[in-house]
Amino acid sequence: MNLDTLYSELTLKTNAKLVLLVLDGVGDVATREQGYLTPLEAAATPNLDALAKDSAQGRMIPVAPGITPGSGPGHLGLFGYDPLEFQVGRGVIEALGLGLELRAGDVAARANFCSLDAKGIVTDRRAGRIDTAVCEELVALLSQKIKKVGDAEVIIKAGKGHRFVVVFRGKGLEGPLSDADPHREGLPVPQAAPVNPKSVKAKKAAKLVAGFYQAALPLLAQKKPANGFLMRGIAHQPEIPLFQDRYGLRPACIAVYPMYKGLAQLVGMTKLEGPQTIAQQFERYLAERANYDFFFIHFKYTDMYGEDGNFAAKRKAIEEVDAALPILLRQKPDVLVITGDHSTPCVMKGHSWHPQPVMLHSAFSGSDKLERFTDTGANAGSLGVFPAKYLIRLMQANARMLDKFGA
Repeated sequence: MNLDTLYSELTLKTNAKLVLLVLDGVGDVATREQGYLTPLEAAATPNLDALAKDSAQGRMIPVAPGITPGSGPGHLGLFGYDPLEFQVGRGVIEALGLGLELRAGDVAARANFCSLDAKGIVTDRRAGRIDTAVCEELVALLSQKIKKVGDAEVIIKAGKGHRFVVVFRGKGLEGPLSDADPHREGLPVPQAAPVNPKSVKAKKAAKLVAGFYQAALPLLAQKKPANGFLMRGIAHQPEIPLFQDRYGLRPACIAVYPMYKGLAQLVGMTKLEGPQTIAQQFERYLAERANYDFFFIHFKYTDMYGEDGNFAAKRKAIEEVDAALPILLRQKPDVLVITGDHSTPCVMKGHSWHPQPVMLHSAFSGSDKLERFTDTGANAGSLGVFPAKYLIRLMQANARMLDKFGA
């Protein structure tokens, strides 16, 4: 029997409230330079510590051992979808998160402004993290000047900071394409190419991307520091079963950044717009608690500061979440999980393959007798090390949503 079929057959309807709090990229590694502490271990977290004493802990492998995930695979795993089975382009996720309605055949790309030198070499992949207002001005310029490339309509929409989305709408298009992004400074921007070189539709999409670069770069040539851009996750939208159908839970998303709203929308979560701080996100949970069974609450800054290699700022971001946690706990959910979608070690300034720590609290989780929620402490937890795609099933079990299997 298929495992998903078995879980569906065992699923019971309850009135339980489940919360998945994702501190993006919270996992880290302890190094000599950091005093053999991770930001989670160095942070002052009295509220997380109190919760840890009545919780189970462990570590999760986002995709498979040794594989470093992007945010898309990382979150799909948390939502219970095998990242190897459901592969979604980052552009699709970002487009949905920005409120764009994708049509069949649309190809979407996640893009961000960057800095290029006179030879076209990438000197700053994030253009100094320009303000959102600057990004909006540049996107308005591109949108005004570039309405079509070839026979395809071009739709461009600004995101937060240096990020934006490009959608190509026309006949005979599909992805995925390789990234027009070297993923590091000191290299030129590579051309996007079909992942499947035999796909005629993907070849056409690659030509459109090249045509867009040809039209857009001259318009940005004098717009330093954002005189170039990178594109990745270039793909079309796949079919994915809805979260509510899969788990019997009415889901909602409380996130700030478009990409994570897009990931939630992709699986059918309702986006609850408005909150900007983690405290406001927790307040929104309290206000909407009666309307939904499952809440995905996303916090970005642990990942952002990890990518910057800023240990102190990542630690402070964790402390910000901890300080706001009592708001969430005013109406303690029946099942609360606190984890990350992957690790973003400060020493690496990027995502990594290291298993991320996870803490699960419920009336039935038991206590691992751990005094704190930390990367190292999680290694001793009763959850062990397990694939992230099983996290939702563990949450269902702790909510008493899964019937007994067999006689």
